[in-house]
Amino acid sequence: MARVMIADDSDAIRLVLQDILSIGGHEVVAEAQNGIEALEKYSQTNPDILLLDLAMPKKDGLTVVKEVMSKHPDAKIILITASDNQNIINDCLSHGAKSFISKPFDFDRVLKLITELTK
Repeated sequence: MARVMIADDSDAIRLVLQDILSIGGHEVVAEAQNGIEALEKYSQTNPDILLLDLAMPKKDGLTVVKEVMSKHPDAKIILITASDNQNIINDCLSHGAKSFISKPFDFDRVLKLITELTK
C-alpha cells in the first residue's frame, strides 16, 4: 500500500483518483488544489507518491516538480496531464518526475505505475 498525495485543481479528477487508489488498496494522505498548497502539504505529509497535475493555479506543475525535487530528491512524482505538449512533460521528467498519466485515466496504468514506483 502506498501513501499518495493528489494535487489537481479539479474536484472531479481528485475524486476519480481517490476511487482508483482506494480500489487499489492505497491511502490518500493529502490533497491540494493549487501549486502552493501542493508544496505545503507535500512537506507536511511526505507521501510515497505525488500525483501532480501539470496545469494548476498559483504554481504550475513544472515549478512544483522543481521545488519538491530540490527539497526532497527521492520524491516520486507522477504527472497528470490533459496536454500533449511533450516539451513540458520532458522538462518535468528531466527535473525528476518519474512518469506521466494522460487524462482521461487508464485505471490499470495508474495502479501499475504506483506499484512500480513503490517496489
